[in-house]
Amino acid sequence: MDSIFRDLFDLTGRVAIVTGGLGILGQHFCRALAEFGAHVVVADLDGDAAGRYASKLARQTGVTCLGQECDVSSEDSVEALVASTVERFGDIDILHNNAASKSDDLEAFFAPVEEYSLAEWRKIMAVNLDGLFLVSRCVGRHMIEQGRGGSIIHTGSIYGELGSDPRIYAGSEYMGISINTPPVYAASKAGVTGLARHLATTWAEHGIRVNALIPGGVQSGQNAEFVALYSQRVPLGRMGSPDDLVGALLYLASDASRYVTGQCLYVDGGLSAW
Repeated sequence: MDSIFRDLFDLTGRVAIVTGGLGILGQHFCRALAEFGAHVVVADLDGDAAGRYASKLARQTGVTCLGQECDVSSEDSVEALVASTVERFGDIDILHNNAASKSDDLEAFFAPVEEYSLAEWRKIMAVNLDGLFLVSRCVGRHMIEQGRGGSIIHTGSIYGELGSDPRIYAGSEYMGISINTPPVYAASKAGVTGLARHLATTWAEHGIRVNALIPGGVQSGQNAEFVALYSQRVPLGRMGSPDDLVGALLYLASDASRYVTGQCLYVDGGLSAW
């Protein structure tokens, strides 16, 4: 039987950049894009590790992948990322703005709002929001010049859309540190969706679609107390896993969503439906 719709998800020959490509979610996103035929640029602070992972992906999937060191908070580093991608592949079809910082100082990152350091705030904003803008600006400029549109996906968060519930943090820890939802995380992720909508309407005339992928809580080192409390807040009764998100990413990256822009796609087990 001839396929009518299967090819809508085919990414063969397309070029995708994934920032934060070595992260908890990033490796899964890179693998999914490559499995569906895209050439993937794995961008991360650790260029050597990104190169090793890109080589592994290429062997496993048969597509060409490139590892690239990139600090998304640096204009020069972002410009170098895009220049290297264009030099290697010619065009850019997909950008997944996935890089985000959880800080190198977890005590400062999870400090109470009334004690939160402005220096910590600015450090996180430099990656989560400034970096997202810098990469979008540079890749968007190239997509406009190449004249055939593209898809840009931002990774947001449920806590950029909803207030956090302090009750789930009683006795909760991440890597041995008492946790909460930091104000800078919530504010930066709210900015992610605001920028997505702005770019979607601004660049629509160029055929560039911009959407946000909104994960709920993903299990990634939290203690059992937090996992249990969070899961009680979710209609599907559990935290998410990285594999739960790849289908949504492939949808937003591909022609299956060719009439979708300026949207927030929630993958949260129903948390936002309460």
